Amino acid sequence: MELKNILSHVDHTLLKQESTREQIKAICDDGMKFNTASVCIPPSYVKECADYCGDKLSICTVIGFPNGYNTTACKAFEAADAVKNGADEIDMVINIGWLKDKRYDDILNEIKEIKKACNGRILKVIIETCLLTDEEKVKMCELVTEAGADFIKTSTGFSTAGATFEDIELFSKNIGENVKMKAAGGIASLDDAEKFLSLGAERLGTSRIVSIAKNEEGKGY
Repeated sequence: MELKNILSHVDHTLLKQESTREQIKAICDDGMKFNTASVCIPPSYVKECADYCGDKLSICTVIGFPNGYNTTACKAFEAADAVKNGADEIDMVINIGWLKDKRYDDILNEIKEIKKACNGRILKVIIETCLLTDEEKVKMCELVTEAGADFIKTSTGFSTAGATFEDIELFSKNIGENVKMKAAGGIASLDDAEKFLSLGAERLGTSRIVSIAKNEEGKGY
């Protein structure tokens, strides 16, 4: 698979707590230069990035991040505020404790409320696979499908592990036909990226693929 094709599936991501305006601007520049699917940035930078990038690049941000245990009202406000500020895509974290407690109706309602707050923008649901059993992952595939979200996403990148090939394979067998998959966390090589895409992932949450592209460009790519 050509590098530019892989890049078109990348949500070029910078979510570190210490991220500065200059660093965020730099990943926007990279995203526009390499035609990534989006940049995924902290909510506080959405408005200036949306103004800076215009229609040249989709802006993605995170909601209830990274722990997911904010109230539904808080998450819905975050999502609506992000959309108001120019976000094109929203990546929300589920309440993992609710899943462990089998509070499925609460999770379903929360995803629906945030989807409503997105006002037609793309919603990706982060389930933090490294903290879940396979049974819980399958249940989340069902809930994400029922709620009408656009994507199920593996990981925040802030917990004990990131995406695995096995989780994407499990997702693909259990999501509805209108749900896409995003692999995020620990995608460190072109081989990894290509494997995730071959398994059916539509998006890749990573910063390393653009770094590889920049190195390849220096070699005459």
